[in-house]
Parts: sequence; C-alpha cells; structure tokens
Amino acid sequence: MDRTIVEKIISNHLAEGKMEVGQEIALKIDHTLTQDSTGTLAYLEFEAMGVPKVKTQLSLSFVDHNMLQNDFRNPDDHRYLQDVAAKYGIVFSRPGNGICHQLYLERYAQPGLTLLGSDSHTPTAGGMGMIAIGAGGLDVAAAMAGEPFYLEMPSVLGVKLTGKLAPFVSAKDVILQVLKELTVKGGVNKILEYYGDGVETLSVPERGTIANMGTETGATTSIFPSDETTKAFLSGQGRENQWRPLKADDGAQYYQTLDIDLGNVEPLIALPHSPDNVKPVSEVEGLPVDQVCIGSCTNSSLRDLKIVSALLRGKKVSENVSLTISPGSRQVLQNLAATGELEPLIQSGARILENACGPCIGVGQAPTSEGVSLRTFNRNFKGRSGTQDAKVYLVSPETAVASAITGKITDPRKLGRYPEISLPEKFVLSDSMFIDPAIKPTNTVRMGPNIKQLPSFTPLSDRLTGEVLIKVGDNVSTDDILPGGTDIMALRSNIPEISNYTFCRIDQAFASRALKKKGGFIVGGENYGQGSSREHAALSPKYLGVKAVIAKSFARIHMANLVNFGILPLTFTDKNDYEGIAMGDMLDLDVKELSDQLELKNQTKGSTIKVTLNLSTLEKGLVKAGGKLAAIKLKQAKKS
Repeated sequence: MDRTIVEKIISNHLAEGKMEVGQEIALKIDHTLTQDSTGTLAYLEFEAMGVPKVKTQLSLSFVDHNMLQNDFRNPDDHRYLQDVAAKYGIVFSRPGNGICHQLYLERYAQPGLTLLGSDSHTPTAGGMGMIAIGAGGLDVAAAMAGEPFYLEMPSVLGVKLTGKLAPFVSAKDVILQVLKELTVKGGVNKILEYYGDGVETLSVPERGTIANMGTETGATTSIFPSDETTKAFLSGQGRENQWRPLKADDGAQYYQTLDIDLGNVEPLIALPHSPDNVKPVSEVEGLPVDQVCIGSCTNSSLRDLKIVSALLRGKKVSENVSLTISPGSRQVLQNLAATGELEPLIQSGARILENACGPCIGVGQAPTSEGVSLRTFNRNFKGRSGTQDAKVYLVSPETAVASAITGKITDPRKLGRYPEISLPEKFVLSDSMFIDPAIKPTNTVRMGPNIKQLPSFTPLSDRLTGEVLIKVGDNVSTDDILPGGTDIMALRSNIPEISNYTFCRIDQAFASRALKKKGGFIVGGENYGQGSSREHAALSPKYLGVKAVIAKSFARIHMANLVNFGILPLTFTDKNDYEGIAMGDMLDLDVKELSDQLELKNQTKGSTIKVTLNLSTLEKGLVKAGGKLAAIKLKQAKKS
C-alpha cells in the first residue's frame, strides 16, 4: 500500500490505536523539547511523577524566552532548569545559545523521528522530515516519563509545490500564501505534507520557516521530505550519518490537496491583527514604518540573515526606523562573523540583539504608541508586541529590509538585483553552550522563592454550577487569556501569582471576580485558545475555579491543555445558542455521566441547550480524575 510520509512515520511510532482519521492514536516519542517559558512548569510536573530519569532517546531544555534578568526570578528559573537537566538526564542549552527551534534544527533534528515540544512552533523540525508536534508542558513531561502522546489521527493535506520562487520572494511568502488560503482554522486536525518538484528548490531553513508557521493554520504539524538537500544540510552540520531518505510513495493518497506554483507567489504581508489577514505588499505600499524587527524562530537562520546582510550592504536604515536583528543561534552569529557578513548589518545602523526570542514574545522592543512595526515573526496578535495599540505586520526578510531602508512599506522587488547567496558546505560549529547531563550529574535541585509547587486539584464533581465569568468572541488567543511580556512571564513558575493576570487585557476584574464567585464558566467563540502552547492559559483559570469552557470550537493544543487540568471543553451543539448566553448567567450542568451530549441549564434565562463533549474515553477519564497529572500519579502508584 502506497503511503504518505506522515503515514510512514506514524506507523513506525504507533503505540496504540489505528491510523484512521478521527480515531484516537498514541505515538511513541523519540525526542522532547522545552523552553524556559513553559519548561519550569513542565519539569515541576515531571518531578511530581516520581520518575528517576527521562525515558526518551533524547530530551532537551532550552533557555530562550525569559532572558531579561531584572530581578532574581528569571535567573532562579534558569538555575532550576539546569539542575533538573543534570539530575534527570536532559541536555541543557544555556541562556544566549539561541532559539530552541533554530538550535534543534541545526544540531539535533533527524529525519523519520518524532519530537514533542512545549512550544507551539515545534513543527519547525518538520523541515527536516520529522513528525514534530507542539503540546502543553504536561504532555511533554508525560512523554519524558515514558508515556505515549495521545492525539486524534489527523488527516493529511498534501501541499504540492511546483516551479521556483522568483527573486525577492521567499519561504515566508509561501506560508503566507498558505495562510491566506487555509485561514487560521483551516489546518485544525490536519498535517500539512509538502511534496512536488518545487520542494527541491527550497533549503532546509526555508522549509523550516514554512513548517514553523503552519502552526498558525491550526495544523497539528507540517512536514517536508528528506532528500539530497536535507543530506547536504546535515553534512554541513557534521551529522551526515543521521540522514535517511524519506518521501511519499508515488501512489500516496492525500485527504485534500493544495497546489501552489512557486513562480506565481509574490511578496506578501499579513496585516494586523491576524496571520491570515494577508495581502500583496504591492497593495499596501507607502505606509510609513516606525520599526522593523528581523528574527524569531521563523526567520533568524543563516540563510535569512545572509540575505539581509547582502541587501543592507552599503545602505543605511532610514532615520525614522528602528531596525533590530536577532540571530537565531550563536552558530548563525559565528558564521556571519566568519564570512564578514556581520559587518554590513552593523554599518547599516541595525541594532543586533541577543540570540533569543525577544520581541517576538513581547520581551523588549515594544513599538511606539500607535506605531507601525514590520516583523519577520509568526504572530501579530493585538498587544503581543507589548504595545496594545501598535499595528504589527508580518513580512519576509526581503520586505523587512526594503521597508527599513525606505522608511515605508516597500515591495522588495524595487531594490534592484537580487543577491546570490549559498549556505556553507561546512558550518562553523560550537556546542560549548550545550551541557551534557552525563558530564556533571547532580542530585541537588535548587528552587528560588518565586518557584511554587503545583496546585493540587480534586476530581471532577458530579454537578457543575456557577456564573458565566466572561464571554469572549472568535479567535481568542492564549495571549489574550494569559499574556506574555516581561512582567508576567517572570511569574510562569508561580501559578497563584500569575493567575491574577488571567484575561487582564480584556477584563482586568476577571481574576478577582472568579475568586469571589468561587469559579464558574467561560464562554467563547470560534477557535478559542489559538496561538501558543502555554498551559498557563488553562492552569491559571483552573486555579481560579473555572469548571468548563463552552465555545463554538477550540484550538487543538489549548483544548488538550484544558483536559490535562480537568476543565471540561464543551462546544455548542447548535452554534446559534452562543447568542443565548450572557456574562453573569447562572449555569447548571450534570456531569455524573460524561456522555457525548450534555444538557446545560441556564437558570437565569430559564432555558436548556445542548452541548457536545468531543472527547475520547481516555480523555474523559483524565478530566474525571482532575487532570492528567493526577491520573499519571495514580498509574505510577499502582505500578510501584
């Protein structure tokens, strides 16, 4: 039987279930990845499971998000992460080494393996021919403890790439074209598998960019073949022995297909405030720009910054623009320095930032009030930049440079001749900032005063009653539920404290009201919980007493996080019933039997509506137990 790449890898890692679309399956996980923003909580969860060492082939802990050290809180988290890594057998990437997804692609990604990461952009490794999935930290902790990862078997959407990109058009424009066609909901419960003769024209970093932003379609992950281009990249990294060819069989069948002629793609731009609000750059040219930021896990590779350097050579940044550049890793920075390509960036007037996420997650470089900021990042949600009324646009590195030079949104094709660049046959390598746990193991784990133990939650009661604490609209993101930024992110290891910021940008009184009312319900629209994998957006509401979220539909990772912490994710059986519930309504729900259809009583309105519980038997059991951690601890206790 002819199979897709997805089917080949899943069949080799299938622990439970059948590869039938919509059915629950369990995957054996080869590698795990955490970053410091989600990692401290993930390792607190792992420690609570009582497992002496990680059971994966490889687990990695990166520090790349909470990099500002304004007080003791972030440094304490970093020290805790390093200690945990040494104790439990995890490779630790020190602060300043680079962004987890860029580093993983360079030094650890291998075709044909599975990766589970506590970051929604983990699918970047799909550019190397991996099934790489973003998940909540508790799911990653469970994988480190040897548990399989459960998910609904996705359908495979084949994206056929033909032709070749024109000058000044890059991989960022390709994924913006995909987003324009699929929207931020079009990839839910799908894996995007790229194929066709156009694939071989794209380098591994370009494939990584496309796989990275496939997340914004809601897709489970994205994947590319492993071919001679993959082999050359691994060879340059000194890892040629880890290469294996991997492609779909000629007769493989896709659930759906999307055809993209690369030659017809033009420079594109995502307008505020959604990655799928895409238009040609030529249609919005001329708008004055205040800030341009180049970097993030999407566009900080050596390929990207070589192009940026070549385009900036001999030119100056407009006096009205602040241009920042964040290399994705120390390796990228070292290679730019070794070839003299760092100098044009400095001479142009660009600000070279640390090898970290930085502005992408609201840590530094907030735009001016009502400022226009062009970013090569993956998200432009309102307020994510740190300035609530800023207008953030997503663009390619080429469009970013053109606009930084002219001071206004500019089609990069007006820059003249497109420079020719090539990746080195052998990269300048330095792994000195990775710490091997085998070299200096320890049994001592130091916890600073801001690191609090996980709250414990009781099993689900037979009846849920309470008020609607808040009602929100469509596409509410995890940034809306529990924002990022320097002040809040420093509290990621302190659930009681960080819970005070739940919905703070939408309704500052939410946390105090939830505590006063002793919890209740949240009502949401379509695609509730889109965006990052931060499980704090589920755990903080749980701490405040939220019992269920009733929405028109959910984003995949957030729905899993709700289950993991014992919050019922319910959908309106008839979406029109959304209009019949208001903030402050008193609701009553009998959940003694967690059937697929439940009746929700609105005591305030005197009405009853049907809601759907689209969970597997296993997931229902997790909710009943009070969440995944409680269920795993019970399982471990039975084993011992």
